[in-house]
Amino acid sequence: MHHESFWLTASDSTEFHVNHWSPTQEPDAIVMLVHGMAEHSKRYAHLGAALAKAGIALYALDLRGHGFTASFGVKGHFGDHNSWKLALDDIRCLNHHIRQQHHEKPIFIFGHSLGSYLVIDYLLQYCCSVQGAILSSSIYIQSTLRYRLALLVARLERWRLGKQGRSKLLHWLIYNRYQRAFKPRKTAHDWLSSDEEQVKLYAQDPLCGFVSTTQLWVDLLNGLRRITPINNLVQIDNLLPILIFGGEQDPIHQGHRLLDLANAFRESGNRFVDVKLYPDMRHEPLNEKNSQRVMQDIIEWIKHNVRQD
Repeated sequence: MHHESFWLTASDSTEFHVNHWSPTQEPDAIVMLVHGMAEHSKRYAHLGAALAKAGIALYALDLRGHGFTASFGVKGHFGDHNSWKLALDDIRCLNHHIRQQHHEKPIFIFGHSLGSYLVIDYLLQYCCSVQGAILSSSIYIQSTLRYRLALLVARLERWRLGKQGRSKLLHWLIYNRYQRAFKPRKTAHDWLSSDEEQVKLYAQDPLCGFVSTTQLWVDLLNGLRRITPINNLVQIDNLLPILIFGGEQDPIHQGHRLLDLANAFRESGNRFVDVKLYPDMRHEPLNEKNSQRVMQDIIEWIKHNVRQD
C-alpha cells in the first residue's frame, strides 16, 4: 500500500488537504470520501488500507474548517458566505483531480454523516461524475418542519453570536439527546462507538470533537432542507447504485431513518439502492469492534458494481 497527502487549490483559491491511499498497482476503482462534522480524513486510514489491499484507491479530503484544511480558515467553519456551495466545489475539484490521474476508472463517492448530506447535494448537480454512492450514518426526515424550527434557532444564535460564534445552546440542543442515549455514560462521545478505545482516541484527537460555528449549522440545515424533497432527489440518475449503511444503535438515525432514506431514493425512481444495518453498532460503524465486517461489505459492494459497469 502507498499513502501520500497533498494540497489542492479550490475554486476560490483556498487550499484544501487530501489524504490518498492506493494499492501498489493501478487501482480497479477509486473511492472519494467526505468525512463528518468535527473530524478529519486521516481517521479513515484503516479503510484506506483495507481498500488498497482489495485493489481500490481512497482519496479523502479535509473539509473547510476541518483537519489540516482548517489551518487556512476557522476550525468548525466552512466560511462566511456561500460556504456550503464552496464545500461542494471542493468535492468537485477533487473529483476532477482523480479523473485526471485515473482517466476511465470508476469513481465511487462516500459520505459519512455531514459528509453524506454533502454527497447527496453533490449528486443533485454532478451525478454523472461518479459511478456509485455510499452513504454512512445518514438521515432522512420527510417533514422539513423540524429543519425549519432548528434553522430559526440557528439563525437567532448567528445573529446573537456572529457567523463565527459558537453556540453552547445549539450544541446542547443537538448533541444532548445523543449523549443521553447510552448509560452509564463515560464520555460525551459514547454515542459514536461501543468500542471504548475508539471513543478515547476521538476524545484525545485535537482535530476532533470541537464545537462548530453558528454559520456551519445554518449551512447544514439549509443543505438538509435542499436534499429532502423527493422532487429534488429525482434529479439523481435512477440507475446510480447507492449503498446506505449504519449502526442500529446510532441515536441520530435510530435505524429506521436509514430505511426512510432508502425509501425516498426508491420513491424518486432509483432501483439500485442497498441498505445494511449493523446490530450493536452506533454512529461510526467503521470504528466499531467488528469494523472489518463493515469494510468487507463495502469492498464487495464496490466490486459488484464495478463488474456491473
